[in-house]
Amino acid sequence: MTIADRVPVPSRFALVGATATALDYGLAVGLTGAGFSRLVADVVALVLAAVTSLTLHSRVTLRGDQLDRWIRQPPVFFTVAALAGAIDVGLFVGLGSLTAPVAKFVGLAAAALVRAIAHRLVLFRAVRREQDRPSPRTPAPGTTRLSIVVPAYREALRIGATVARIRADLGDLEGGVEIVVVDDGSPDETAAAARAAGADRVVVQPENRGKGAAVRAGVAAATGRTIAFTDADLAYPPRQIMPMLEAVEQGWDIVIGNRHDSGSETLVGTSALRSFGSRIVNMATNLLLLGNYRDTQCGCKAFRSDVGKAVLGAGRIDGFAFDIELLHLVERYGFSLKEVPVEVVNSETSTVRAVRDGIGVGVDILRIRRFAARGRYPEGIDSVVAPRR
Repeated sequence: MTIADRVPVPSRFALVGATATALDYGLAVGLTGAGFSRLVADVVALVLAAVTSLTLHSRVTLRGDQLDRWIRQPPVFFTVAALAGAIDVGLFVGLGSLTAPVAKFVGLAAAALVRAIAHRLVLFRAVRREQDRPSPRTPAPGTTRLSIVVPAYREALRIGATVARIRADLGDLEGGVEIVVVDDGSPDETAAAARAAGADRVVVQPENRGKGAAVRAGVAAATGRTIAFTDADLAYPPRQIMPMLEAVEQGWDIVIGNRHDSGSETLVGTSALRSFGSRIVNMATNLLLLGNYRDTQCGCKAFRSDVGKAVLGAGRIDGFAFDIELLHLVERYGFSLKEVPVEVVNSETSTVRAVRDGIGVGVDILRIRRFAARGRYPEGIDSVVAPRR
């Protein structure tokens, strides 16, 4: 391992960017001071800085990293560099009333903003292109056609009816359905009630760790070829898992519900505070995710068993932001994703607390960014997933 490999990718990116910028700034100002026109000085500085930037990014910064989708497109790279350069030169030359150092600083700042926006748009297009096509693979491993994971905390009074409803709606599914209830360290009789109701598997967490940890444990225990999870309050009626199951079997790696889709229907509304909080969370996730998902927090998702076990197995977030981490990892590893409309029946007895949980999600988004920056997520998990045909 080289010294460069020990430095996190974002730090290397910043280091290379700072080097190219310093070269650009120093040459432009220096050559202007030496008697060259601002136009000539800036063009020479920009060309040398662009070549230096591309070379160092290719060899040092993004070698083998997911973000090298940017470097893999030289025409796009140079098109953006040319656009940013034109803005830089235009401002440097046009602001003739300012000193060369000040005018160059303004030009660099404007060009940097253009490059940042373009960088995100290019990655967005690359991610959506990867996600927007089913990825047919060999059949997923598993002994049952469908497993449904139900995370539960303090649900002794409701979990029995939940298991019965799932069984009534999906129990006649050809190929079989498995109900996995995860008692997330409840102080009541949630686990006993789930067993009495006929859940196929009941996983008991020794302590309350959060929805993410509960879903992770349930997915690890599930034996279905397709695995879905839904909330214990059945805000999403079980029958709508069927379209998700069919989409996974058609080749999609992960299928997520979207409550904001024009085809979605809300039968029982939620409070204005929770609705507002949900939209704020979705906006905040745009700082982390590239896919521009309209509903990251929908509590109904399904995936191929090998994809779900690999992605959730790599997760580190135990709370409600585990959905956001899940989508980040789906992007990171290049799995396909489909959003579908859902029917929602919000429950007045939901365990979600808008303000407290919203703050927790915000903190976890920052943690996900930190984990990614420090290389805490494993590489190559796609090797444990059945290859595309």
